[in-house]
Amino acid sequence: MTVKTVGLDLAKDVFQVHGISAAGRKIFNKKIKRAKLLAFFEALPRCVVGMEACGSAHYWGRELSRLGHDVRLMPAAYVKPYVKRGKTDAADAEAICEAVRRPTMRFVEVKSEDQQAILALHRTRDLTVRQRTQLANMIRSLLREFGHVLRSGIEAVVAFAKRHLEGERPSMPDLANGILGTVCYQFLGVHERVEGFSKMIEKHALLDAGARRLMRVPGIGPITASAIVATIGDAKQFRTGRDLAAWLGLTLLNKSSGGKEKLGKITKKGDRYIRKLLITGMTSRALMGRKHPERIDIWSARILAEKPFRLATVAMANKSARIIWAILTKQQEYRQPAA
Repeated sequence: MTVKTVGLDLAKDVFQVHGISAAGRKIFNKKIKRAKLLAFFEALPRCVVGMEACGSAHYWGRELSRLGHDVRLMPAAYVKPYVKRGKTDAADAEAICEAVRRPTMRFVEVKSEDQQAILALHRTRDLTVRQRTQLANMIRSLLREFGHVLRSGIEAVVAFAKRHLEGERPSMPDLANGILGTVCYQFLGVHERVEGFSKMIEKHALLDAGARRLMRVPGIGPITASAIVATIGDAKQFRTGRDLAAWLGLTLLNKSSGGKEKLGKITKKGDRYIRKLLITGMTSRALMGRKHPERIDIWSARILAEKPFRLATVAMANKSARIIWAILTKQQEYRQPAA
């Protein structure tokens, strides 16, 4: 009996594999050590291999694809409904094997090593930015306890930290000033790392043709463009621009029932990082449009005038996602609408 579909439950050391025939009959469901996994699949005939899109999934996807298997990654949330009763490795592998055969299942593209390297850079920068924000808030709170207030913006904290380390210290006890100096030194180190990561991302964005096209879209800079290209590639896994917007969680939540259509807030599903970058970029563009209405297109100006500010920026991010899909799939340049 020939194996046609295999469900692979990923783990650190011990993997569970569930194989079935073309008729759906179980052929095996067993555990395999990490060192023997590739040898096991090398001995199998070419088949469909289903996996959850989780840690190390893209690595194993690339390795099994090199052996000639048809690898399909699925979001873990879409596999969960197929788990019967108790959750075990064997039940998970069987559920993966069942889910991958569904005709309506949605799959995740296997990322290349270069894509994962760029995303590692983005994740590291994002972590460093959050650490810098924590340190900045610590500096502000220490100063506020002694009656000193810094103006808004990260640059104000950078300027104060440099002055403090140069000897210009605020009026507070020596102990507090010593603690503040330690935090300022740590803050400036983290700030320099953020700047370094940002320059590395900008350099990679300029080397990629797709990222250069996206940077022509208003509100999309090198960091956003680089993250989008590294995550979705040519975007051909999405049928339409709306599918990309839905994947980013920028479409409205549908709660329709009984023939009555009811739309709620945006779903906030999918990639949180790219959604945050897009909305941040559109917020900057909207603020620019308020000060210089002549620099913004008619559609954006109208929605900013008719809708609340945050709703308008999310709508602009939604439209930008559809433009991104068109640019990447058709490999065309962005055409600026009439102002």
